[in-house]
Amino acid sequence: MPKPKPDPEPPTSNPTIERRRRLKTLRARLEVERTTLARWMTKLKRAFHSVEKLLARVGRLEKEIAKLENA
Repeated sequence: MPKPKPDPEPPTSNPTIERRRRLKTLRARLEVERTTLARWMTKLKRAFHSVEKLLARVGRLEKEIAKLENA
């Protein structure tokens, strides 16, 4: 269930404060996205290595079958 967003603060007339607030929000989002990406990269690496192993096994089996068929 998504977290409820806090009530937006009223816009200030000071652009420096607005820029700082925007930077803070963007940095927080960046941190969340980096964490999510790291989690997915771990899963992707694991899956990729599993596929590599399976391809190697299939290749060895095909080679062995071809060798026995031609013998």
